[in-house]
Amino acid sequence: MESSVTDLRPFRHENLPEDFRQMLIDVHADAYADQMDDPFHQRFAWFVDHWTGMDGFSCVVAYDADEPVGFAYGAPLAPGREWRRSTDYVPSNGYSTTYAVSEVMVRPGWRKQGISERLHEALLKERAEDLAVLLVDVTHPKVQALYASWGYIKAGEQQPFADSPVYAVMLKNLRD
Repeated sequence: MESSVTDLRPFRHENLPEDFRQMLIDVHADAYADQMDDPFHQRFAWFVDHWTGMDGFSCVVAYDADEPVGFAYGAPLAPGREWRRSTDYVPSNGYSTTYAVSEVMVRPGWRKQGISERLHEALLKERAEDLAVLLVDVTHPKVQALYASWGYIKAGEQQPFADSPVYAVMLKNLRD
């Protein structure tokens, strides 16, 4: 099916519009409507504030006309950031600078149209880092398989917060 979403808009830490935070929260609330009683999902606003405040934060938002239907965002990680501690991953050729993909989500009415892949590709298109890392709930093997089809490998598992799921740590080499 051809996607009706034709507008992917990039945003960076330094050019976020006034309503940007609320737009991300609203898209998340729709994307996870069936899970919003979970305290972890209820803290999404905290994660938005954390990530949008990071140096190098970048985001791509998909729009259907003027309706935001999904987004992908992340930021570069400081060297030695904790993602590798839970894995046996050893960077090859010293390639270790890492861009963390924090969120890739699409609202239910726009899923299965390739929008998440387009958002992900647009987010990583101009990254200078060696690697991309993301976390996937281990109880979602189809999502892990999707990221594997985009070139990610599972490097280990971690549970970053006491009330968060256990996640597969997935890596993609951006130098290939």
